[in-house]
Amino acid sequence: MSEPKKNPDEPNQQLLSEEYKKRQRRRSIAIALGLVTLVIIFYALTIVKMGPDLFSRVL
Repeated sequence: MSEPKKNPDEPNQQLLSEEYKKRQRRRSIAIALGLVTLVIIFYALTIVKMGPDLFSRVL
């Protein structure tokens, strides 16, 4: 039995997995930054909607 010929144009499988991991990490970071941004926006909108009297009220 002969080994299948490797095509020199095909990228190495390990290189593909490394590139995939890099892309996945970048995607995860982008999603995390998007979520943090949404949390900050919702927090700011909540404070704005409650008005300036929010901090001077009796608890």
